[in-house]
Amino acid sequence: QVKLVESGGGLVQAGGSLRLSCAASGIIFSINVSGWYRQAPGKQRELVALIRAGGSTNYADSVKGRFTISRDNAKNTVYLQMNSLKPEDTAVYYCYWGGSNWGQGTQVTVSS
Repeated sequence: QVKLVESGGGLVQAGGSLRLSCAASGIIFSINVSGWYRQAPGKQRELVALIRAGGSTNYADSVKGRFTISRDNAKNTVYLQMNSLKPEDTAVYYCYWGGSNWGQGTQVTVSS
């Protein structure tokens, strides 16, 4: 069973930065992909960024150039550096670690 512990959410003004972290434990050695999704009120959960064990990444168009995903395989931790935040980035951010492995979510609120 995979356990995911997220941290780093909070309240920030537009233009500011936050860094999310997700530490994984459990049977994760065979899981190649990890990343972040988000869900704003009244909207469906959407992909933010994914990263594979080899380092390749995918980003939502809305965050390209502002967000950077990285992964420390030794620490089994995935990060999301979020810069130039906008009010429309406000959402609950969920860590994803392959299959049906999801974190509990962390709130990110960007004020205008």
